[in-house]
Amino acid sequence: MITLENVHTSFGPNKVLRGVNLTVGKGRSMVVIGGSGTGKSVLIKSVLGLVATDRGTITVDGTDITRTDRDVLLARFGMLFQGAALFDSLPVWQNVAFRLLRGALKRPRAEARAIALDKLRRVGLSADVADRLPAELSGGMQKRVGLARAICADPEIIFFDEPTTGLDPIMAGVINDLIRDIVTDLGVTAITITHDMSSVRAIADDVAMLHDGIIRWTGPGAALDTADDPYLQQFINGRSTGPMTAIR
Repeated sequence: MITLENVHTSFGPNKVLRGVNLTVGKGRSMVVIGGSGTGKSVLIKSVLGLVATDRGTITVDGTDITRTDRDVLLARFGMLFQGAALFDSLPVWQNVAFRLLRGALKRPRAEARAIALDKLRRVGLSADVADRLPAELSGGMQKRVGLARAICADPEIIFFDEPTTGLDPIMAGVINDLIRDIVTDLGVTAITITHDMSSVRAIADDVAMLHDGIIRWTGPGAALDTADDPYLQQFINGRSTGPMTAIR
């Protein structure tokens, strides 16, 4: 579904992606791991066309993203942002139905609300939260609202940016289970960025490790513990010693 070939992205002299090669299969859950500042968020912004690449090719379902209408491209994606990124002044249901209330996907207001309520139920939230403001919800509930918004327009591809950051272990487990269920039940293609190894093990079909601007290792999630890459082993085991000296 998504292919990156020799993708380079830089900001002035700061070379962030230095030749990324990555393939994400249709209907697969790919988790991208790596240290802070290694370019994980830049990678997904590059796929979305929000960051211009210096060179290389990115294709979605076989089509070069530079040859696709931006609105058509983005309509295929859903996004769960790291901090939920809800609109403070809008009630929950309007946050969830944001894309259905404007633009090419616009639906009648009553229909958009009905869809929003259905998606809220899908992530374990009852209809009584629909008219609350985000500030009236807990962090875990806000994250679930963000997840409902990500799936509201029935996207083919969803990006999850640090989905469990700031959550306690129990709520993190709830979010992981929801993501796994959504990927499985809806058949979407997913890319998740996370530092949380419990999330990796819960939701990954495949894992890719980004380090120093390239994909150091990629393979099935089940192969993490037996892989012989020293960078990968240092990261997943949280060791202070190893080839990634910059993290000390």
